Amino acid sequence: MSEHSLRARKWPKRLAIAMLAVIIAAVVGFFAYTSDYYRPGEIATGLSEELAASGGLRETNVGITLGEADTEVGIVLYPGAKVDPRAYVPLAQELASKGYYCVIAKMPFNLAFFGIDAASGLMEAAPGVHEWWIAGHSLGGAMAAQFASTHADELEGVLLLAAYAATDLSASGLTVETAYGSNDGVLNRDALEQNAANLPSGSRTDVIEGGNHAGFGDYGPQDGDGENALGARAQWQETAALVMQTVETAA
Repeated sequence: MSEHSLRARKWPKRLAIAMLAVIIAAVVGFFAYTSDYYRPGEIATGLSEELAASGGLRETNVGITLGEADTEVGIVLYPGAKVDPRAYVPLAQELASKGYYCVIAKMPFNLAFFGIDAASGLMEAAPGVHEWWIAGHSLGGAMAAQFASTHADELEGVLLLAAYAATDLSASGLTVETAYGSNDGVLNRDALEQNAANLPSGSRTDVIEGGNHAGFGDYGPQDGDGENALGARAQWQETAALVMQTVETAA
C-alpha cells in the first residue's frame, strides 16, 4: 500500500479522535462549570432544617414546598443560575407566611435553562390550588417568562425578581411585576429597558431601595454585585410584600 493511501486511511481516524477529544473536553468543562455553584447560607440552611423537622417544608427530587396545598394562590419559584434552590427558602417562607403555597423548583445542573417546563409538574401536583403565579430570580426569571409565554392560560401572572422577559408577553393578559434592588450590580439595566416592550401594558416595576441582586436568596455575595445596604431579611420581607400587593391587586 502506498504512503499516500496509508495517510488517507489514517486521516478519518485522527479526525474522529480529535472530535472525541473536543467532546470530552466540553463535557468535562460543563460539569466543572456547573459543580461550582452557590450554596445556601446559614439562615437558609437552618430555616430549612427547622421547617423540615416541623413539617412546614417538604422536599422531593423536583422541588421544595412550603405552605398548604389547598389554598387560593400558589407560586412556583425558579432559582437563579447556579444557585442551590434551598437558598430561596427564606423568601419562600415569607410568601408562605402570607398564605401562599410556594414551590421552589429544582433545576437540572442548577440552571433553569434546562428545566423551563418544571412548573407544569409542580402545579399538577397541587390540584387544590386555585390560582397560579410563576416567579423567577435572574436567569430563573427569564425562564419563568419563557414558560409563561406558552402557558398563559394556566397562570394569573409573572413575578420577575432582578430579571426581564426576553419573550413576548405583551398580549398574554398576564399580570407582571418586576422588582430589583437599587444596588444590584448584576442585572443588565439596558436589557431590562429594551425588553420592557415584551410586557403587558400596565406592568409594574418596583425598585427595592438598598437591595442587591443576591438579596432575593441566601447564598452569599455574588461576583459583580453591589452591597446589600437593606439587609437580606428586610429584602425578603419587602419582596413578599410587593408580591402580596401584586396578587391582591390582580384579584
